[in-house]
Amino acid sequence: MTSRQAKGAAAEQRAAEYLQKQGLTLVERNFRVRGGEIDLICRDGRTTVFVEVRLRSNGNFGGAAGSITGSKQARLILAARHWLLRHGETPCRFDCVLFDGADQHDIQWLRNAFSAD
Repeated sequence: MTSRQAKGAAAEQRAAEYLQKQGLTLVERNFRVRGGEIDLICRDGRTTVFVEVRLRSNGNFGGAAGSITGSKQARLILAARHWLLRHGETPCRFDCVLFDGADQHDIQWLRNAFSAD
């Protein structure tokens, strides 16, 4: 595992712990299909929450939030549709957990960050 991958895995772990403390239930990690991946899949009551975790050491180019481009959203939506086909349709939303800055300790949780519409 490269240093970058290790930092990404640590950020995903911190995000999962944070979301669980907020009352979400972790269902799955790193769901992959051809063309897309979802970092975390959680439940918030009856709602399935597809979570993208983004880590940026500096704010250049819009920081962590700016890195969730339209094409990235499309890949997340594709993967979410595959997951829902396998596990059953439920109400769902797309959240993002962002880590900006060198210390990577500040967490920003964006609920309903974007939609599949």
